[in-house]
Amino acid sequence: MEGDRLVRAEADGDEAQFEQTLRPRSLREYVGQERIKANLSVFLEAARQRREPLDHVLLYGPPGLGKTTLAHVIAREMGGGIQITSGPSIEKAGDLAAILTNLQPGDVLFLDEIHRLGRSLEEVLYPALEDFVLDLVIGSGPGARTVRLDLPHFTLVGATTRVGLLSAPLRDRFGIVQHLDYYRLEELAAIACRSADILRIPIADGGALEIARRARGTPRIANRLLRRIRDFVQVAGGTSITEVAAAEALERLEVDRFGLDEVDRRILETILNKFDGGPVGVATLAAAVGEDRGTLEEIHEPYLLQIGFLDRTSRGRRTTRRAREHLQPGQRPTDLF
Repeated sequence: MEGDRLVRAEADGDEAQFEQTLRPRSLREYVGQERIKANLSVFLEAARQRREPLDHVLLYGPPGLGKTTLAHVIAREMGGGIQITSGPSIEKAGDLAAILTNLQPGDVLFLDEIHRLGRSLEEVLYPALEDFVLDLVIGSGPGARTVRLDLPHFTLVGATTRVGLLSAPLRDRFGIVQHLDYYRLEELAAIACRSADILRIPIADGGALEIARRARGTPRIANRLLRRIRDFVQVAGGTSITEVAAAEALERLEVDRFGLDEVDRRILETILNKFDGGPVGVATLAAAVGEDRGTLEEIHEPYLLQIGFLDRTSRGRRTTRRAREHLQPGQRPTDLF
């Protein structure tokens, strides 16, 4: 199941406290995404000098790259609090009104999965974003009336993994739009070292780099792998996460040197062995590997496409030469990221 995968980019319910412990508190502590950090530092300083709230921010990109962390950093840099909610959890206009009216001046409202916010709720949100007012309809029928409430000036930070699903009117109301991309090896190694230091886990540079190689360009996965490797090293009586210790632990966990797990390899091997490398239609492939089509397209394919192991063509999916070399014993493609 997807929820059992060690290399999934989505967060577990029990990871919240762990991630909170490791979360950077300022832009200076935040590792990676240098272009975004440089831009945000200017926007934040300008807003502080004008003594105004930061323009509304839209962050988009694959899961696990730090969108929630950036929202916390923005709130802290602006000296305000943060309220956290998500699109699916807001069902009625009253739910949204309750959240907005509880904000304090300068607060950040972090709205995760903003693409799943209902269209009727977007209409309620528009005046709040533009004019910091909330228009509520009281009653129904001929006796209905509209009440306008003033809201404190706040900053909405919206996050989405599927920016194409946002309506144009909502997208246009964000003054700052930033795309988070996968992390490079050296950035992931630095994150592993920082997390190990916070958790008081001795780690060698080679151990951090081995984690980075298998973290699929995603900090959340790097931190999750670090936790699991710690368990193996501790039980084995080791004193440090070395390159050898990390590699041995991750091989036992069936996470290979490219961050592929058993499901990823099964997808590639099915295309290669059952369909002669492809192309094969996604519905046929999903049936052959026993996965839901949506899970295949939204969870597994993006990373395989990112690392050049899979091609998506008009006729279907096919493996690449790089994937074939990786699946053949003795072949070692060049490193990624």
